[in-house]
Amino acid sequence: MKTGSSKTERTPVLILFGPTASGKTKILLELFKDKAEVVSADSMQVYRGMDIGTAKPSAEERAILPHHLIDICDPSQQFNAGDFVRLAGEACAEIASRGKLPVVSGGTGFYLKNLIMGLSEAPPSNIEIRALLKRELAEKGASALMDELSACDPVSAQRIHINDEYRLLRALEVFRSCGSPLSAFKANSNTVGDSAEGGSSGNNGDFSFTIIGLSRQREELYRRINFRCAEMFKSGLPAEVRSLYEKGYTPDDPGLRAIGYREFFIEDPDPADSSSKWRLSQDIDGVQALIAQNSRRYAKRQITFFAGIPDVKWIECEQGEKETAELIQEEFTQRLF
Repeated sequence: MKTGSSKTERTPVLILFGPTASGKTKILLELFKDKAEVVSADSMQVYRGMDIGTAKPSAEERAILPHHLIDICDPSQQFNAGDFVRLAGEACAEIASRGKLPVVSGGTGFYLKNLIMGLSEAPPSNIEIRALLKRELAEKGASALMDELSACDPVSAQRIHINDEYRLLRALEVFRSCGSPLSAFKANSNTVGDSAEGGSSGNNGDFSFTIIGLSRQREELYRRINFRCAEMFKSGLPAEVRSLYEKGYTPDDPGLRAIGYREFFIEDPDPADSSSKWRLSQDIDGVQALIAQNSRRYAKRQITFFAGIPDVKWIECEQGEKETAELIQEEFTQRLF
């Protein structure tokens, strides 16, 4: 692997991303095997015990191609973009020190964008305030929250569409948590610069990024999502969720809010006590259909978010994983090895 030129000492890092079920793991196995180690950029693969529903690479696959940032948290623990950027940076440096190529791969676009472009200076998420805002949104509607934002942060209010629930809640969350408007904080950069190796340096000065995005035709991607969902149920996803539930985990925990888990739970609107708030659905076919639907919708949101990541080389995955891996290798790995 190249270690850089006289113009830079940045560590080369390959970023490979794509929507759920786009085939990232198999392509990585075809590409690298003993040449690289992977840093997972999947916000839910960090959680222990959540294997089937997060499509974690198998133990056999991880023996061939080591993965980092998998199984590092309990489902009750919060894990955010700041945690990811810090741990991913440490992992990339360690991988490079062993003479391997760090490959950051996953589908959590927010994590990837913050790794590439640097974290903003805004305060971290506040779970309690966010939960309160969500309740207010359901009770009062978006117009009332937008009026509040216009009063406390008119700059952000002009930038945020009333239907953009995430950004609306985030802006109010920041103001309520620290008393300063979100617009007062320095955001991460909108552009990334060219490095001496031809990749993107971004705001993360330690690394030189080569960024590859995988794309598939929408119908084919949805077919793969439906197939993956069916395979998860055949592999025992209902039993995995039940095991987590019996250990005391519910959608009140960050991990169990993930697609593939939350759909199993039914909330009792008037429980006898807090411990009986959640129960598991017995409509397994209905749960499977809902997970597939939510996964397709999530993939659509991923594709939209990925479009905002700069300096991406997009690769169409219309052939098999082996052919796609060969195309990626032809296009990119010659300047990394």
